[in-house]
Amino acid sequence: MPTALALSPHLDDAAFSCGGTLAQLANGGWTVVMVTLLTASVPGPTGFALACQLDKGLGPEVDYMALRRDEDRAAAAALGLPPPVHVALSEAPHRGYASAPELFAGTRPDDPLADDLAPVLARLMAEAAPDLLLAPQGVGGHVDHVQLVRALSARAPACPVLWWRDFPYTVRHPDPKEPFRETFAALAPVTIHLSAEDEAAKHAACAAYASQIGFQFGGPAGLAERLSAEGGREHFRLAGTLPDGLALA
Repeated sequence: MPTALALSPHLDDAAFSCGGTLAQLANGGWTVVMVTLLTASVPGPTGFALACQLDKGLGPEVDYMALRRDEDRAAAAALGLPPPVHVALSEAPHRGYASAPELFAGTRPDDPLADDLAPVLARLMAEAAPDLLLAPQGVGGHVDHVQLVRALSARAPACPVLWWRDFPYTVRHPDPKEPFRETFAALAPVTIHLSAEDEAAKHAACAAYASQIGFQFGGPAGLAERLSAEGGREHFRLAGTLPDGLALA
């Protein structure tokens, strides 16, 4: 039974960007391991980190990341996957990034995340022995996504990699920031066609991130509209040879 390993920076990225493909793989008999890397709870958040939960209607007494980890588990179940693996690394607001603009303005020179990810990725890949990796391209330029691209690229994985287009950053601007545009332009584009069942599973998974839907999409109706506009397709760049069993558009 082949194994796919999906590496999500945040507690929603894999479902938003390639949830339908993960559901398709699972339905096709693959073992799908969804890993979310930046899930650490930080007691007593302050400043921008605290603002990131207050602006979603969650008071300072709420363990925001614990809530989001529960959402991630519900999303994985909606996709037909086993419970996700949660790695206790910290998101950017807990690493010195002090405002929303700073999240997209380039990585801080003192940001250790790429180095911290290196042994984690080595362990995950050794344990899963994946036949296929799925990971973000860093579209939008969020520093957490950028650091994951750097760390994974430095490992030069031997197995094929489907680098996903980071949704919804792909639809927020007609020409979104793409720090690795030239790198990924050299790889073959791949579009996966989602069945109605795959689409329904993806929608249910995305909706499971209830704390994020208002901020990301303006609410459930906005989520449904954005997903519908994707036309039942998910887009990638491929490093290596695509395994059999995926429905290409």
